[in-house]
Amino acid sequence: MAAPNTQPIFSYAGDWQWVVNMTAANNTIDITSGTSYLVWTADATNGGFFPGVGVKVNPSQNTAATVVRIWANNGSTTATDTNSVLIGELGLPATTTSATAPQPDFFWASGRCFPPGYRIYLTLGTAPGGSGEIMAHVPGGKY
Repeated sequence: MAAPNTQPIFSYAGDWQWVVNMTAANNTIDITSGTSYLVWTADATNGGFFPGVGVKVNPSQNTAATVVRIWANNGSTTATDTNSVLIGELGLPATTTSATAPQPDFFWASGRCFPPGYRIYLTLGTAPGGSGEIMAHVPGGKY
């Protein structure tokens, strides 16, 4: 067995990834079927740092309340239930378009390191409705 690393590990490069136009609900309440959104993939060689996911509702559109489910995936198909695990949820309230008031910012904190090729997917509990959309971003790092 290799000796444990006793030195701090830092990302060598920033790794911003995002997804926009999240509009479809996943009515199966899992990731093996229905709509899922890939928001982050760890570096293929050295893995990556996943600090969490920021979620924002498009400020120009009204939306219904929903829940964003956050799934870690081992880099294989999401159709096999043992390849993914639910690691968090983030509740979003209904929003109303405003030209004068900001929409709230949401962030689900993780602070996890992932092996090479692992992925983070998101699913929505309900559709935002109408022309509404939800966006998400990960300000991660590459090892």
